[in-house]
Amino acid sequence: MRTDTLFYQLFQSFRTLLFELIDRPISDAEGYQFSTVEIKEKAFRFDGIFIPIANDKPIFFIEVQFQPKDDFYWELLSEIFLYLNQYRPTQDWQAVAIFAKHNCEPEIPNHVQEMITSHRIIRVYLEDWLGVETNSLSIAIIQLILAPETQAPKLVRQITDQVEQQPDTNLQAQVVKFIETVLVYKFPKLSRQEIETMFTYNDLKNTRVYQEAKQEGLQLGLQRQIAMLLKMLTRKFGQLSPRVKNRITKLSVTQVENLAEVIFDLQTIADLNAWLKANS
Repeated sequence: MRTDTLFYQLFQSFRTLLFELIDRPISDAEGYQFSTVEIKEKAFRFDGIFIPIANDKPIFFIEVQFQPKDDFYWELLSEIFLYLNQYRPTQDWQAVAIFAKHNCEPEIPNHVQEMITSHRIIRVYLEDWLGVETNSLSIAIIQLILAPETQAPKLVRQITDQVEQQPDTNLQAQVVKFIETVLVYKFPKLSRQEIETMFTYNDLKNTRVYQEAKQEGLQLGLQRQIAMLLKMLTRKFGQLSPRVKNRITKLSVTQVENLAEVIFDLQTIADLNAWLKANS
């Protein structure tokens, strides 16, 4: 997965999240602009870059990895040095490699180990945040992303309890949409009613914010599920061929649910084609 849209949106919405993950004071987030930058020569694109306005703070290159990838560090370093050559920044730099789990990290090359030892490259394992008590809405959303289905209702209720205390209605709307997006991506087989029941612990369902978000985000018809699957598969494997897209759009409700259930087990486009051949 080259660019994780959800994490891009998280970093964009919660500017302090990176600094929480790498155990820096959240005040360090002041003076940074967050963006994603394409490296034209090789069509590489970072999952995100925190670019400081001043010269006395480092640039942070962000890469998020949810599946094992043997050449992860080779590509990360290629992106970084192509960026440095192309943009010639005056600031120092650090890279933050964010792995969903420890077993998503590949074997570390010797020269990369030197960069890790010197803190040039910082590693974060999101699973280490599971079960950690936090007042941070952004960390709580990450916990929801990684949580098993049985724990999702409790986490949703905790997050919505927190967000109801926020006076900023725009922040409330953002968090609700994040929750809905995570639930749809992570648990595509959940019905609309099952998702709605996760919000009944408090009065969030009766607020204008939730009613608007519900109308926009909880229409879980077959076409919505297919569109979501196509986006996820495109992020995972790159641009899909018209033939593959056409086969997916013709899947039944049951077939769509079955594909959603195995999507994270598919490692290559060949695996996807084999599944479609066997199930459609």
